[in-house]
Amino acid sequence: MSQPVEHGSTAATTAATTAVTTAGAATGPGTATRQLVLDGISHHYVTDAGDVVHAVAETDLHVPGGQFVCVVGPSGCGKTTLLKVLAGFLSPSAGQARYGEQVITGPSPDRGVVFQQANLYPWLSIRGNVELGPRFRKVPARERTARADELLEMVGLAQFGEAKPYELSGGMQQRAQIARVLANQPEVVLMDEPFGALDALTRERLQADLLRIQRKRRQTVFFITHSVEEAVFLGDRVLVMSPRPGRILLDERVDLASTYGPDVGPEMKSTPEFIELRDRVAAAIQVS
Repeated sequence: MSQPVEHGSTAATTAATTAVTTAGAATGPGTATRQLVLDGISHHYVTDAGDVVHAVAETDLHVPGGQFVCVVGPSGCGKTTLLKVLAGFLSPSAGQARYGEQVITGPSPDRGVVFQQANLYPWLSIRGNVELGPRFRKVPARERTARADELLEMVGLAQFGEAKPYELSGGMQQRAQIARVLANQPEVVLMDEPFGALDALTRERLQADLLRIQRKRRQTVFFITHSVEEAVFLGDRVLVMSPRPGRILLDERVDLASTYGPDVGPEMKSTPEFIELRDRVAAAIQVS
């Protein structure tokens, strides 16, 4: 089985584990208590030209319920491949992915996916988009409307429930997509560079929104990004992957909230502790 080359400090690891245990004890819709597991998975594929591409080398990963994990690394390192395996969109060439004791063989309402582009249905209102998943799952109309209204309030779109997607900015559409995924009350949220195409101010706002929602609901989040700063700001844990075939080079625990408080905002990015962590993660990517 593969092992990360380097880990964060013992103190940080202990603190992160304690935080995850506390999070796992929470209750409510979408609360995660089960682990996400990659057990010796690897993946390769054959191109149209007949070439074999080894996307991911043998990889092990355990993500406790309620943990926020960010994944960074160079383009083509297998970040999205891992997410697709966890989502059930892709079967690994070897090894096994599990959620709790259940082997992942396909998509599940327990695991929601937020893509880089919002992909909202243009003929539906924003509220209609958010209600769509619960409607397909036969949730009663009154309950799904109440759930949609609560989530639109949570993501700052309470005034735009009747608007169509094309009437909203890119950042607002992305907030609507997050609400649509959360409406299914998943225990795990898998996010593939969801803020990558947004301007800096919108991205910063959505980072804060996402942290607030995750801390309230205690869902497991597996978040792919190219931004080291974003990864360190959002994550309880940051994984750095090597160039293809991807493997985990660094598994860094982040515990800045215990120093600066759980509600700390973007001002944390200027602290010495944040800068040290950011530079350590960036250095791991450079040497890869």
